[in-house]
Amino acid sequence: MSGFNTLAVHAGQHKDPHTGAVIPPIYQTSTFIQDGINVLRAGHEYSRGSNPTRNGFESQLAALEGGAAGFSFASGIAAEDALLRAVLEPGDHIVLGADGYGGTNRLISKLHGKWGISSSAVDITNLDAVRAALRPNTALLWVETPSNPLLGIADLAGWAAIAAEHGVLLVVDNTFATPYLQRPLDFGAHAVVHSTTKYIGGHSDVLGGAVIVADHLHRGQSLAEAVGYQQFAGGAVSGPQDSYLAARGLKTLGLRMERHCATASTLARWLDDRPEVARVYYPGLESHPGHELAARQQRGFGGILSLQLADEAAARAFAESMEYFQLSVSLGGVESLVCYPREMTHASLIGTPLEIPANLVRLSVGIEEPEDLIADLERGLAAAAKASEADSIQHRSLATA
Repeated sequence: MSGFNTLAVHAGQHKDPHTGAVIPPIYQTSTFIQDGINVLRAGHEYSRGSNPTRNGFESQLAALEGGAAGFSFASGIAAEDALLRAVLEPGDHIVLGADGYGGTNRLISKLHGKWGISSSAVDITNLDAVRAALRPNTALLWVETPSNPLLGIADLAGWAAIAAEHGVLLVVDNTFATPYLQRPLDFGAHAVVHSTTKYIGGHSDVLGGAVIVADHLHRGQSLAEAVGYQQFAGGAVSGPQDSYLAARGLKTLGLRMERHCATASTLARWLDDRPEVARVYYPGLESHPGHELAARQQRGFGGILSLQLADEAAARAFAESMEYFQLSVSLGGVESLVCYPREMTHASLIGTPLEIPANLVRLSVGIEEPEDLIADLERGLAAAAKASEADSIQHRSLATA
């Protein structure tokens, strides 16, 4: 097997045999000429079913995740939806990590719930809780690690052992870690999902999602066949231009992740020493409860960190006052972003036991110079302290009125 960066550059990226172009062309076409009725050239008929640009990206990503097959979709949620429809039946139950992307929870509870799918949320770090949540109709375990936005670390081998013991599927959202930092299929997972919009695309200029599956039979059918049919029949595929952009981004994933990880570690340690910060969530810190586990199952600790400030007013001011950390719902690009998860990415959880703390802010650390980002954080913390003090004065005034 070739090394990661070699695979990233070459897997699925066949050079143009006609012109010698180093970069494969973008096959910006909806349909393909047939040499006779159902006599297809290279297996291509219609771009919903097959397109060389998308196929190349799928092969590239499957190689990096160590999967049997990969499938590219129009968004991360489209990928998750296709996988769920491919492997579940009405009446099935899902054990779902409590800390994870709010859109996944919404997809399962609001959309699939109408079709007879139920779910139970569990602490991803507690394997006993995972076992206790299993029901006779449980068909799927779903976990995101590191989790979003609290950066919890799940024991992938432990989750896989439970899945194997009970004959259920294990799906891992690997968006935060990427295949550069960890490969869940190597630990016994059956499928991996990605929002390729994030680190895989890497430049905040493409929307996409992906499913990569192991060589595994489920209900008498291979996962590759089940997901492949759902992709074709459901049709939520990524277009040629989006597939090209994601494949281009994937080629530099290893290099970018090294920078993301190094800078995030520097910022996490700097923030951890600041009196204005109540808590830093970053698995690279030795104080993080999942630090040792992350060190064993990941190549690095990632480019995402979250922090809790004094109160909601401080968190809001911090998120809205910086220059390089731009306020956005996304993550994983070369630029740094800040998010207020409670009302942005996880707003659907407000009023539920899974709602995000009002004083929590999430940072996606880009590839800018660490010194510039620290200066930006200084601005944010100054604004946070000022807002917190003003809020405290207002509350004291109301209390004495």
